[in-house]
Amino acid sequence: MYNSLFYKISLSACILAFLVIVLGAYVRLSDAGLGCPDWPGCYGQITAPDEAEEITKAQVAYSINNIDSGKAWKEMIHRYFAATLGFLILVLSYIAWRNRSSANQPVFLPIFLLALVIFQGLLGMWTVTHLLKPSIVTLHLLTGLLTLSLLFLLVLKQIQFQKHLTEYLPHKQFRHWARLGLIILVFQIFLGGWTSTNYAALYCIDFPTCQGEWMPDLHIKEGYHFFRESGVNYEGGVLSHEAGITVHYMHRLGALVTLIVISGLAITLLLKAKHSLIRQTSIAILALLLLQVSLGIANVLLLLPIPVAVSHNAVAVALLLSLIVLNYVMHTPTTRTKGLSV
Repeated sequence: MYNSLFYKISLSACILAFLVIVLGAYVRLSDAGLGCPDWPGCYGQITAPDEAEEITKAQVAYSINNIDSGKAWKEMIHRYFAATLGFLILVLSYIAWRNRSSANQPVFLPIFLLALVIFQGLLGMWTVTHLLKPSIVTLHLLTGLLTLSLLFLLVLKQIQFQKHLTEYLPHKQFRHWARLGLIILVFQIFLGGWTSTNYAALYCIDFPTCQGEWMPDLHIKEGYHFFRESGVNYEGGVLSHEAGITVHYMHRLGALVTLIVISGLAITLLLKAKHSLIRQTSIAILALLLLQVSLGIANVLLLLPIPVAVSHNAVAVALLLSLIVLNYVMHTPTTRTKGLSV
């Protein structure tokens, strides 16, 4: 491994990034995204107002009659976790730069992560100031996932997988399928994020049909209009009924493609790969994929209960990390190709 302190902080930041994403999903799904109308504080203070005097002061200052302290605290707790993550990444960048002369010290990735988390903070601010504009909220989600993925990659790079690998790794042609699976999953996560930020999860409350139809009329142009006007409060969604159905249905189609491609990849590797690490990762991917599909169906049939919806987000992230592991191991330079018949 590399520097022990650097590794421990990297791992801690990775775990914290996962928690930040899940907390963000909980905040969004509980309609607390505008629990604080300002940024980085909340009604002009560093904590959410919950005392009678604080609430009265905030009502006067912001001309808001009903202040929901519960939603405000949800938003602020999410911000505290995100700020802590930013601090850990700053520490990683400092250690990396200080030890840049060391041959085993990653430098570019921690510095890039620092720039990325600063941009992520700006997106968090714009999420509030632009009143939950879907394009900004979705980009905020995707950059959060990118931050987590790069932190996870940083952790993987510090683990000497090479000494655990043998000659029984897949043929290189399956590397392309693993990469394709990762790309498809990322696109499906985008479709899911766009569905969530446009509040389109319940535009179809039947399954497997949508509004009683196998193929409803789709309004792609309206459903995926990314550059909407500013100054509009997007909380609760502003899509027309037809556009909302389109966004929801496209997420379902994406889920079907994701299920076919990734399950096919995992099953193929289980049947043909002999190395235990590849097989274990494939089993994890298959289990998470089936769980994710089940949670998606449950979201529809149970009308989006928050525990199920948050779990749907968390499992999507876990599935993403599993595919990153698979791609990383299969692209390890010392990988050999003897143990797979094709």
